[in-house]
Amino acid sequence: MLKDLDLIVDGLNIRGQLYLPVDTKHPFPTVILCHGVPSGTADPTDGGYPLLAKTICDKGFAVYIFRFRGTGESQGNFDALGWTHDLIAAIDAVSQQPQIDKKRLAVVGFSAGAAVSLFVTAQDRRVVAVAACASPANFSSISESANPQITLHYFRKVGIIRDSAFPPSLEDWLAGFRAVNALKAIPAISPRPVLLIHAADDPVVPLSSSEKLYQAAGEPRQLIVVEGSEHRLRRSEAAVDSLIHWLKAHLN
Repeated sequence: MLKDLDLIVDGLNIRGQLYLPVDTKHPFPTVILCHGVPSGTADPTDGGYPLLAKTICDKGFAVYIFRFRGTGESQGNFDALGWTHDLIAAIDAVSQQPQIDKKRLAVVGFSAGAAVSLFVTAQDRRVVAVAACASPANFSSISESANPQITLHYFRKVGIIRDSAFPPSLEDWLAGFRAVNALKAIPAISPRPVLLIHAADDPVVPLSSSEKLYQAAGEPRQLIVVEGSEHRLRRSEAAVDSLIHWLKAHLN
C-alpha cells in the first residue's frame, strides 16, 4: 500500500510517500530512505528510489521516501542544514503513523543523503540503526571550494538551487556544509549499529571516505565493500542484498 505523506519544513512543502506492507500485521519495522544530490540527467530505465522502496517493503518493512528541499517536486534550494531539518521532520512524521513501530526505525542514506543520515542519527535517539551507502566523510569539496561561485553555478545548472537570490549569505551557506560533518558525528551513534557500504572503485566518493568513517565509528559497526565502480548503490544488487540482510538482523 502506498500513501502520500508530505511535510512542511521551514515553510517549504517536502514531498514524500510511505510504502506499507500488505497481508502482514503491524506495527512494522520502518526504514526512511535519504537520496543523494541529483545528477540533473534522468535515466528512463532507472526505477529510482520508488523501486528500492518497493523492494525493501516487499521484505516486510514500511519504507518512507521523500525529496529533500531543492529536489524533485519539493520546494526550496539545496542546503546542508536544511536537509538535516527535512530528515528530522521525516522522522517526526513517520513516528506518528499508527502502522509504524517507533522502536524499530532505521535511516538509510545514499551519498550526500548518507552523510546527512549519519549526522542526524548521531543527535536523534529515535533512530535505532543507520546505514550509509557511498557516504562522504564530510562536505569539504563544497565548503572548502576554491571558487564557491563555480559550485553554485553547477547546482543551479542541475536544478537544485532554483532561486536567483539564494543563498542570501554565501558564507552562512558554506558554514552549513562545514557543520554537517559525518566524520565528527559518527562516534556519537554507538551503541546503535552502523552499516557502511561502498563500491571499491567509486568514481564520485572514494572508498577512503567510508574507511575513515568506519575507523571513527563505535561498535557495532560494519563496512561492506562491493566490487565495481557504481556510485548509485541502490542500483547494485550486491549492495541492496547486503542492506536488506542487515536490516533484517537489526530491525526484526
